[in-house]
Amino acid sequence: MAGKWITVLGSYVADLAFRVDALPVWGETRMGGSFALGPGGKGSNQAVAAARAGGRVSFISKVGDDPFGEMSRRMYHEEGIDTEFLYTTYEATGAAAILIDSAKGENAIVVVPGACFGLTTQEVDAAEDRIAASSVFVAQLELPIAVVEHGLRLARAHGVRTILNPAPAMAMPESIFGLCDYLVPNETEASALTGIPVRSADDAEKAAEALLARGVGSVVVTLGPQGALIRSEDVQEHVAALYAGPVVETTGAGDAFNGGLAVGLAEGMDVVEATRFGCAVAGLSVTRPGTAPSMPRRHEVDVLLRASAPRH
Repeated sequence: MAGKWITVLGSYVADLAFRVDALPVWGETRMGGSFALGPGGKGSNQAVAAARAGGRVSFISKVGDDPFGEMSRRMYHEEGIDTEFLYTTYEATGAAAILIDSAKGENAIVVVPGACFGLTTQEVDAAEDRIAASSVFVAQLELPIAVVEHGLRLARAHGVRTILNPAPAMAMPESIFGLCDYLVPNETEASALTGIPVRSADDAEKAAEALLARGVGSVVVTLGPQGALIRSEDVQEHVAALYAGPVVETTGAGDAFNGGLAVGLAEGMDVVEATRFGCAVAGLSVTRPGTAPSMPRRHEVDVLLRASAPRH
């Protein structure tokens, strides 16, 4: 595959998805409608999204020497994702329990990161040449935060553009903000980072301003069906969501967006074009079940973008 690398540093866990008519409350047992086991983890999902959208992707993570780990390697081989820096450990591969409300398509998730949480800064350093050869470096917060910061710092030292998806929502050290060329929170994550409740595009703009003041290069707040808000020193834009069909499941939407954004930036799109590309990837992903399996192929993204292009 031609082009510069997109290197993703992140988690791999096995997704165990349970589809139910309504989410149970504490102490309640409900009969589910279906169960699926598949590959997951925010980092892994974003790597798959980027690869399917046309990126040349390398994934840095760690999995167990067990069936879940074998499942990950088989998938990366099938998706054409480089695994030179996918390490193996005797600790069990992580897992995520995903409860999906089949009526609304909404979800609640519990993640036990397992093996990937044993990734070290030394193992990230081993991938320095790959990171240096990358157009974009992508990270999330399902790894130890010191490892995430180390990866971002290494990428910036080589002049590589950085994307941080600050998920799951949590407080971050102030030293991380200045390492983010693109910080991509959703409403919940933007609220957690700033203390500003984000319930509208105006709230998102206030949160984005607060994040810029902490040293971030550009902030892209994803707003679900309302699209995404971009804020930087010289860009202030709201990009509408792209409708690709009825919503089936939103679990992988954020990961789809981040993978698409990375591909757009790697291909030389400006941040508005790359955000629209990410919205197309996300818009398609929510029309099908699963996380990694829901990620669309490049030809599907191109068709949706053409169909959604403004007509003059």
